[in-house]
Amino acid sequence: MPKRKRGVTWDDARRQQAIRNVKRELLELTKKETAYFQLWQKVARTEEQINSLLTVMAQRGQKRRAEETEEQRNRGLSDMAQRSQERRAKEIRRTKEWSIGKTRRVT
Repeated sequence: MPKRKRGVTWDDARRQQAIRNVKRELLELTKKETAYFQLWQKVARTEEQINSLLTVMAQRGQKRRAEETEEQRNRGLSDMAQRSQERRAKEIRRTKEWSIGKTRRVT
């Protein structure tokens, strides 16, 4: 009968190496999972902050509109209409200049 070997045998060494490999993979997966979880927490926090800011902005707008007089509203609408007319006139001028320049090149 052969003598029993003392210390670590080849099979034992392979098993120990396999166990170390599994532990290392588990540690890496745990780190990745933790990173993803932290990222999602940050995204959720950011969305909450954005929603909070939007709520505050909406409340400020409502308060401002409540304090605004009808005359101020009419003045604002008049200014918007005037700017719109100016933009349209500018676009019409630009279109005419472009069409005039195009016909000159052809002749």
